[in-house]
Amino acid sequence: MATNATLKKEIANKTQSQAQNKPANPANTIAHYLKKMGPEIEKALPRHLDAERMARIALTTIRTNPQLLQASIPSLLGAVMQAAQLGLEPGLIGHCYFVPFRNGKTGQTDVQFIIGYKGMIDLARRSGQIQNIYAHVVYEKDEFEYELGLEPKLKHKPSMEADRGKMIGVYAVAHFKDGGYQFEFMPKEEIEKRRKRSKAADKGPWVTDYEEMAKKTVIRHMWKYLPISIEIQQAAAQDETYRKDVTDDAHSVYEDAIDVEFSVQDNLNEEQKEEQKSTDEGAEQAEIDFE
Repeated sequence: MATNATLKKEIANKTQSQAQNKPANPANTIAHYLKKMGPEIEKALPRHLDAERMARIALTTIRTNPQLLQASIPSLLGAVMQAAQLGLEPGLIGHCYFVPFRNGKTGQTDVQFIIGYKGMIDLARRSGQIQNIYAHVVYEKDEFEYELGLEPKLKHKPSMEADRGKMIGVYAVAHFKDGGYQFEFMPKEEIEKRRKRSKAADKGPWVTDYEEMAKKTVIRHMWKYLPISIEIQQAAAQDETYRKDVTDDAHSVYEDAIDVEFSVQDNLNEEQKEEQKSTDEGAEQAEIDFE
């Protein structure tokens, strides 16, 4: 059975070998290591999740983003392990995302782990103290009342028109099992300020799933008022972090790396461009049997 230590050593040896010879197809290489990581993923996952499913979803997510195939394999596998340890599925479900970024310290492409809106909801519910938690977008034509003070008020009646106008903000509500509740509203201008501070402000889920990320932003802001355990707090703290490899601790992208805007295609030499053209074919070959 492969352990994190043996996987780390094998990846290092494989990377050195590829530097001396013609690089293997990235999709095949990643699929190989995901298969070897199977036992470690299974140990990391909560009991209600399946290691085979996690590996397949991770591989599909990686295959659909060519920039991930150009990222550091140790960092990419570190992101997969983060998802497994938190029990969050990457990709279309919206639990979490893998976003490549250029690490200014090392000059290589690493992978940032970002928790999505549904992932934040899932983590909050695990506390056992929250009965329901959700967020909604407010548009210009909606009826919306928001008031703080001694008698806080939140009332939202969405417009029935197909075009509800421009987005004006997002609110989040959490109902506790003891009957209490907490709500927060954030105007779009504030959401935009927080988006622009993100290292993934102009790529990844902020581009593909803007409203979901806006909802997540408000719930994350409300997080400190929720009755959740230290373990869940620590899990949420892994949002927007990266790992150097599967054995590494999570590092803050803001503290440890400078994100440089780049296009992977622009930085490839001619030989690498030819290699990338075969990525789709190689990805098909990378359909591995996890059974």
